[in-house]
Amino acid sequence: MIRYSGQTRILVAVDCIIFGFDGEHFKLLLIQRGFEPEVKKWSLMGGFIQPHECTDIAANRILKELTGLEGVYMEQLQVFSDPKRDPIERTICVAYFALIDIHQYETQLNDNYHAEWFLLKDMPNLIFDHKEMVREAQKRLRYKAALHPILFELLPGKFTIPQLQSLYEGIYDTYIDKRNFSRKVLSTNLLIKQSEKDKLNSKKGAYYYILDKEKYAENFQAFLNFIPIPTHAML
Repeated sequence: MIRYSGQTRILVAVDCIIFGFDGEHFKLLLIQRGFEPEVKKWSLMGGFIQPHECTDIAANRILKELTGLEGVYMEQLQVFSDPKRDPIERTICVAYFALIDIHQYETQLNDNYHAEWFLLKDMPNLIFDHKEMVREAQKRLRYKAALHPILFELLPGKFTIPQLQSLYEGIYDTYIDKRNFSRKVLSTNLLIKQSEKDKLNSKKGAYYYILDKEKYAENFQAFLNFIPIPTHAML
């Protein structure tokens, strides 16, 4: 076998940042690391890429092995390559992030590595540079959410305006005025009102809506900056 001479071996890993929404709170999925160093410490879902794998296939394999989740859409975030990021060997990491409706996937989640959902404000200390990865994923998500309805990946097929508001408040870590939010989101004309109401969270109940995907495809600009984003939220 021909090899490049005089080159040092560098490992390549994948880490998966999984954000979820349970209808009320925006959360992050973490596991307890299964091997040294930092065994049993809280971690993102990660592992090494095998010789026959591309990064996308490795990310999906690792996520399934460590959490039981599969069929989750993931998007590549960026490469983390600080030479000192892993204390054992030089390891470059390709990070991915995903958005899921927690209730849609809760039956898939296994307990092999004690996978657990955390509110971001309650996120424990993470190994290596995983906290930095989460921060970068938040920035990317906030940017994309201001441009198009990527956050609907976190919602069930039908949802209420209060649920949508709670999701945006969780993403941007801010308070949004209820009446202004409702007025602006409905003014996009991209939501279809349903006849059913969610009566679990209030006596009056809140109507369910669905995203009009056809109208959105024709006029996605209607969602551009439809809510004011505080400066601190983009930090």
